[in-house]
Amino acid sequence: MATTPAGAPRIHTPASVIWTIIAVSAAASAFIFWLVYFHQPVDMAGTQLAFLPALNGLLNGLSAICILIGVRFIMAKKVKQHRTMMFTAFFFSTLFLVSYLGNFALHGETKLPIAHTGGLWWTYLLLLISHILTSVVALPIVLITFFLSLTERFPQHRALAKYTYPLWMYVSVTGVVVYLMQAAIRR
Repeated sequence: MATTPAGAPRIHTPASVIWTIIAVSAAASAFIFWLVYFHQPVDMAGTQLAFLPALNGLLNGLSAICILIGVRFIMAKKVKQHRTMMFTAFFFSTLFLVSYLGNFALHGETKLPIAHTGGLWWTYLLLLISHILTSVVALPIVLITFFLSLTERFPQHRALAKYTYPLWMYVSVTGVVVYLMQAAIRR
């Protein structure tokens, strides 16, 4: 077993665990793609649970706030508080995913009542595409970062968290912005 510079034993993360997390993330992303673009919505009028897009925006915002506070805590070496905030951010992100899937299962894709041309449309589209692509990349990275923390592989956790933080924060913040743009356009 290799040792770290401080002399502590270095714990090896089996590649099979990482590949399993990546496979589960890919399957989840494929399911979401199918749900959004191929599944027939149950309630196309959106009458029963029309509050879900707003809830999605709120959950993304709460997740972003918890991520930011969690990073501040770890910078202040408050590990317990950091862990609590990151679990809370993960909880809000998980609730978001459940709400998001429910929204698409019921209502289908959001149809915006604007022409698919012009600056507003292209800004929205580019932001949405970057949000979607970043979320696909962020999902396995967030899960692997959590796995490394939960299994006390802290040097690897710290190394990966440097990439996880900006990705997860970007996905959370752009999720709020996409919701706000959709809400403003629909009015």
